[in-house]
Amino acid sequence: MGYTLNTAQADQALQSLRRDYRVYGPRRFPKQGRYSDTDIIRYAEIEHFGDIVWEEKSDYPAKEVITPIQQSIFYFTEDEYRASKGPQKPILLLARPCDIHAQHIQAKIYAGNGGYDDFYYMRIREQVTFALMECPGGDDTCFCVSMGTNRTDDYALAMRFRPDGMEVKVADGRFARYFDGMPQQDYTPSFVEENALKVTLPDLSDRDVRLALKKHPMWKEFDARCISCGSCTLACSTCTCFTTRDLIYGDNPEVGERRRVSASCQIEGFDQMAGQRELRSTAGDRMRYKVLHKFHDYKVRFGERHMCVGCGRCTHRCPELISISATIAKVNDAVAEIKAGMATKGA
Repeated sequence: MGYTLNTAQADQALQSLRRDYRVYGPRRFPKQGRYSDTDIIRYAEIEHFGDIVWEEKSDYPAKEVITPIQQSIFYFTEDEYRASKGPQKPILLLARPCDIHAQHIQAKIYAGNGGYDDFYYMRIREQVTFALMECPGGDDTCFCVSMGTNRTDDYALAMRFRPDGMEVKVADGRFARYFDGMPQQDYTPSFVEENALKVTLPDLSDRDVRLALKKHPMWKEFDARCISCGSCTLACSTCTCFTTRDLIYGDNPEVGERRRVSASCQIEGFDQMAGQRELRSTAGDRMRYKVLHKFHDYKVRFGERHMCVGCGRCTHRCPELISISATIAKVNDAVAEIKAGMATKGA
């Protein structure tokens, strides 16, 4: 069932949805960007139809709703502890296809990995229903088609936004009542079929090639370029690493809260062990780890798809203008060089 709504009708439907759901989507925060007088677009609760930013890609992903950068997990005193509260209402999450695919990937990490369901993830994820935001495409850092994340059927509602309103497809009958009396019109969401940016995934099936790639000098370039700030992983749709911190209230060290805080494999000291040993002590080592995890290790572990969804946010957020697509092209060149060298030796 489809509907076509003007701005007033779209806002009326949104207010009806908000009585039963907390609605989250990309919002613009003026003058809160990285540089002076720049804006930032990130996920937050939507109060009015005009709050939704649909023409531009958000700087940060939809995962912030389900796995926030900071999240209180429990409160403690010297005698007891109490878990923090979960969502009080179901969540309707407006997301593009790549962000919906990213949540399938995050679920592999948090739900059932090693036979364990992460309680704090599950209590939010179980409350989330997706509303598909039709993607206009056109962003020069996106390569979702190359990653196979440009299409999805995992949504209860699909929405095509216009300056004067939107089209809506109701895929889940539970949501039909929120559009009672609205003008009906057939609508089928369209998906991006081609990106300006195309990425060829490296063939890393040969173990000897992988071992040689880990030692390849291409990674040393990042020792000088990457400043190990972690911006790429915070902006990543699929990164899941976190640490925990205790926040003490006042002067009493036995009263406070424990928070889960997003962490980054790109920051120095992330993998520091007892005795101060680091397994990846240079920026190049850390970049190699991240890239091979996204484009080899995850797929080997879970057997479905690569961990990257091609959203391009890491490229957009990097202060040193390191492009993930250009990095993958360099990996392909390195693999070709390694294979050529092996062929010469074997001749």
